[in-house]
Amino acid sequence: MSVTAGALMSSRSSDWATPLGFFLGLDSEFHFDLDVAASAQNAKCGRYFTIEDDGLSRDWAPSVCWMNPPYGSTIGRWVEKAHHESTLGATVVGLLPARTDTEWWHRHVIAAAEIRFVRGRLKFQGHAKDAPFPSAIAIWRPGRFPAERSEG
Repeated sequence: MSVTAGALMSSRSSDWATPLGFFLGLDSEFHFDLDVAASAQNAKCGRYFTIEDDGLSRDWAPSVCWMNPPYGSTIGRWVEKAHHESTLGATVVGLLPARTDTEWWHRHVIAAAEIRFVRGRLKFQGHAKDAPFPSAIAIWRPGRFPAERSEG
């Protein structure tokens, strides 16, 4: 995804390529076999879906999936897909902005089996400075669904 120079460190940018060292730490734990939101330049797995492949319309289960979705207006659709695919047998590990005030967070991220908040700010590939937002890892596992939470 292409962004203008002025938007490189803006939270308006949706292109935040995963730092390799950060990914490798998670890969050693989960052993990913599918990157569901990648490009040929930043794919983290041998098998991956690009924008042209449209990962939102593809089946992910029963793969162990890495997901660093576009952080723009479609992010809610990506976390909903991750949540849904886990009910079909996929394990999905998603790197997300920690936007705990959003509808998509409360509807789908809280439903994840595990949420890990990243200490500090990540320095994403291709960016000179740390991200202007905190990050979290959401882990959706097959067969592990917390009880529905009431809206408060």
